[in-house]
Amino acid sequence: MRTIGTVVRGVRAPIIRQGDNIAQIAAQSVMDAWKEAGIVPQNRDVVAVTESVVARAQGNYATIDQVAQDVRQKTGGGTVGIAFPILSRNRFSILLKGMAKGCKKIVLLLSYPSDEVGNHLVDWDLVDAAGVNPYSDVLTLADFREKFGYIKHPFTGMDYIAFYQELIEAQGCEAEIIFGNRVQTLLDYTDTVITCDIHTRARSKRLLKAAGAKVVLGMDDILNAPVDGSGFNAEYGLLGSNKATEETIKLFPRDCTPVAEEISAILSKASGKQIEAMVYGDGAFKDPVGKIWELADPVVSPGYTKGLIGTPNELKLKYLADNDFGDLTGDALRAAIEDRIRAKTSDSLVGNMVSEGTTPRRLTDLIGSLCDLTSGSGDKGTPIVYIQGYFDNYTNE
Repeated sequence: MRTIGTVVRGVRAPIIRQGDNIAQIAAQSVMDAWKEAGIVPQNRDVVAVTESVVARAQGNYATIDQVAQDVRQKTGGGTVGIAFPILSRNRFSILLKGMAKGCKKIVLLLSYPSDEVGNHLVDWDLVDAAGVNPYSDVLTLADFREKFGYIKHPFTGMDYIAFYQELIEAQGCEAEIIFGNRVQTLLDYTDTVITCDIHTRARSKRLLKAAGAKVVLGMDDILNAPVDGSGFNAEYGLLGSNKATEETIKLFPRDCTPVAEEISAILSKASGKQIEAMVYGDGAFKDPVGKIWELADPVVSPGYTKGLIGTPNELKLKYLADNDFGDLTGDALRAAIEDRIRAKTSDSLVGNMVSEGTTPRRLTDLIGSLCDLTSGSGDKGTPIVYIQGYFDNYTNE
């Protein structure tokens, strides 16, 4: 019986620059890894490439002036409500800088006690002690300071309220900050809103339009087309972007499925096996200590080969061992479980206790999260992840 199951390897690659052929570089890096580590490619091995290097190769960048120009053109550049941004120096601060540069006044609505991905402005215990109901109460900046004072983020040491206010005002834009969890609150201040939430943006847009807003935009509506030669993302706009320099942003990559398909084609031809490929961004998981949900990108994977479509189709081995085959041990138990695995079908698992507790997430979300944890976001230098045995089960020798 084979004792090794899934194996995940971070693969080093050259530093990627604009104009590089990312598919060719990724494929060559994997082939070099095969040779160096004595890896024997197998059918349904997975190669994953981080979205950051794909966007860099594409040159998908924009300046804050280009963000400002698009915001000004689409909002009129007067008083604009900015709803529910995440608290992030890397993700949002530079976008806010561009928005402020394109407006005369920003009314910034911050959700509390935390943002959408779990960064806390204030602890729940303090909210409860203050007798505040975040589901209904709207606080001004003065109200917030009176009740909670000046709170710094435990990981970054930032007072994000002061940071965002100063950032807006540094662009010559007036800033007014309020706190609440109903996006319609902004319509008491302006009829023009950019809602900056990520995964709840469709609902926020719907609520704003139903409440009578005249201009409703999401971050996916800004830089969804080029502005003066800028990068863009037709589907996601500013969603998934990161700070590149003090004046530029790197946008989420475009056309990722063709990139994945090209990597797959090169490696499948070279190996004689069917190699799957995908582009991945943030993983979809929550830190149990900091309470931060990692997924600040609009999706985990913006592009992948067809072999990665679907969800796991798995049996719960411990359920079988404890219930259906509780009277068996040793080789007899192993044989019984192997027979049950071989007999499984997608239909046989729906609503069946034997699959209870297996994860009903999409394969690309699961594999992308595995890749994000493997590659990290620092100096590991492994923007490519090679996975073997992910689709194996207990019966595979």
